[in-house]
Amino acid sequence: MAQCGEKPKRIAFGVAPLGIISIGIVPMGVVSIGVVPMGVISLGVVGMGVINACVVGMGVLVTGVTVMGVWWTGADGMGPRRLGAPPSALHQHHHGSQAPSPPQLMAYPSRQRALEEARKLGCSGAHAMGSLWMPCSEHPLE
Repeated sequence: MAQCGEKPKRIAFGVAPLGIISIGIVPMGVVSIGVVPMGVISLGVVGMGVINACVVGMGVLVTGVTVMGVWWTGADGMGPRRLGAPPSALHQHHHGSQAPSPPQLMAYPSRQRALEEARKLGCSGAHAMGSLWMPCSEHPLE
């Protein structure tokens, strides 16, 4: 096994092998295969590198279950470009869920406009809210 300060081996095996091709628990090298691979090309469970195929991965080109990368594909991930997604789709974190729409502020500059909205909502009156007017005599109880 190559140690700190030594030249990396061509093929290395072990707990923390350092080699051109490394296979082990925490392999480091150009091609790394293992539990926590760190290399240019990483294959394993939790990978970091330029090109990754891991369950959880970080890198430039990444595929896996939960990933983060410039170009990525997987069940869940983040990054500027999801592979296979339309070009207009940017940062599709939680792409499958519908985000709730933000609550609509129903405040108007005039009392008359608030009264018109109150009629549309099926209530009567309007009340002041700072310098604005809100429809209905009072806030609904929820």
